[in-house]
Amino acid sequence: MSSLALWSVIDIAALIAGLAVYLFIVSSQLKRVAADLEESANLVWQIKQDAEAIEPGLTSINTTGRVVAGALPLLYGMGEGIVAGATFAHDEHVADGVAKPAMGTRRSRLMEAVGVDID
Repeated sequence: MSSLALWSVIDIAALIAGLAVYLFIVSSQLKRVAADLEESANLVWQIKQDAEAIEPGLTSINTTGRVVAGALPLLYGMGEGIVAGATFAHDEHVADGVAKPAMGTRRSRLMEAVGVDID
């Protein structure tokens, strides 16, 4: 056998060995990814089962949430009325150096959003 044929056989054997090592590494990584995906799929199925147990109560929760959301502007307005009525009226002998808000009194637009005219 000539040296050219011998080196060709050695090159081909090295190539096949290199490919075998590469395929072994890739297959081990793919097995690890498959195991992670299987675990993730099991978690997703568990979440789906847990969500199915919650689903019947969602109608009740949404109804209660709508009632509360509808009442919030009125409650907010009543709370502002209570705070405005309970505000301490101090004497006018306050020092001149007291900081006062530049924006004046705070006004809510929540009542206007639901169609109630406060003015």
